[in-house]
Amino acid sequence: MEQPYVKIFSLSTCSHCKATKKFLGDCVVKYDFVDVDQLQGEERSAILKDIKKLNPKCSFPTIIIGEEIIVGYKEDKIKEALGL
Repeated sequence: MEQPYVKIFSLSTCSHCKATKKFLGDCVVKYDFVDVDQLQGEERSAILKDIKKLNPKCSFPTIIIGEEIIVGYKEDKIKEALGL
């Protein structure tokens, strides 16, 4: 079975974000990520606007797995969305 697309919007200093990345790495899941606090100017504004569409509270991590949006480090939901 092909893995769904996975993207994480995170903060470089966030322990939950780090735990999510580690968990996905441990599960050998390929993912893209953006550390929003490392962006500046228009790029940062555009990303924050996109995140607010997915997660109005704009909290981190905001994870996209296929069509599903998961907010926060929730192993069970991540596993379920990945079919693990």
